[in-house]
Amino acid sequence: MRIAFCGTGIMGRPMAIKLIEAGHELRLWNRTPEKASIPGGHIAASPAEAAREADVVWVCVSDTAAAERVLLDPAAGVLSAVRPGMIVADSSTISPRASREFAARFAERGAAFADCPVTGSKAGAEKGELIFIVGGEPEPVAKLQPLFAVMGKRVFHLGGNGMGLAAKLAMNLNIALIYEGFAEGLVLAEKSGIPVASMLEIISATMLRSGVVEYKGPWVERRDFSPNFPLRWMHKDIHLMLEHARELRVKLPALETVEEVYAVAGEEGMADLDYAATLTLLEKWAGIQV
Repeated sequence: MRIAFCGTGIMGRPMAIKLIEAGHELRLWNRTPEKASIPGGHIAASPAEAAREADVVWVCVSDTAAAERVLLDPAAGVLSAVRPGMIVADSSTISPRASREFAARFAERGAAFADCPVTGSKAGAEKGELIFIVGGEPEPVAKLQPLFAVMGKRVFHLGGNGMGLAAKLAMNLNIALIYEGFAEGLVLAEKSGIPVASMLEIISATMLRSGVVEYKGPWVERRDFSPNFPLRWMHKDIHLMLEHARELRVKLPALETVEEVYAVAGEEGMADLDYAATLTLLEKWAGIQV
C-alpha cells in the first residue's frame, strides 16, 4: 500500500520501519524532520504532502492538540489532501470526543477514520508485537488488517469511532493505579526492612502477580528509569482519563490522587523519565531508597 506515516517518535518510528520492511511504500512526516529519516522511506514536508497520494494515512503523535494540527491544519493538514476512499488510522492516545469529531470531518470528504491506539510500549513496537485497540466502521478496519498484522500481534475492534480510545484510557488507568500501588508497597516494605528482591519474589508467587509488575519489576530492581513510556505522556493520559470521566459523570477518586503524584514528579524534573520514576518521589518522601 501507499502509506503516509505522520509522527515518527518513540512509537511511530519502529511502527513505520515494520511497514517499510513489509514492502509498503511510505512517505514520512515528523515535526522534527530529521526523525523522519528512515531507510526505504521518503520524507515529506508536511502531513498534506505525505498524504496526497496515499491509500492510508497513519498518525502517531503526542496528544490531542498535535493530532488536530496534523489532521486539520488548513494549509498543511491531512484533511486538505484527503480523497474519497482514503483511510486515516490514528494511533495517538487522544480524547475520544475529539476523535469522533475528526471522524465526522473526514466522513464529509468521503474518507474513513479509525482510532487505533496501541499498547506494548517501545519494545512491542520494535518487535512488531503491539496490540491495537480499535474504534471505527467495520469495512475500513477490515482493510487495515494487513497493516495491523505487520506491526502487531492482536487487534481488538470495539465498535464505532472513539471506542478504541475509551478502552485504551480505561486500560492505562489500570496501569497507572497498579504501578502506583506496587511502588507504594515497595517503599513501605523497604522502610520496614524488607528488600525489593524479596517483595518481587512474594508478588510473583501470590495473587498480587500482574503484567505491570512483571514488566516494571526488573527495571525498578536495577533502578533504570530511562523512558519506555515517558512520565509526561502517562500524565497526559491521566488528564484525558479525568476529562473523559467528567464527560460521562464518572468519579475516579484514586486516579485524582495519583494525578497529584504525577504533577509533583513532573515539577521535580522527572517528566522525561519513564513513569516508573514516580517511585523515586515516594522514596524521597519516605527518606529511603528501594
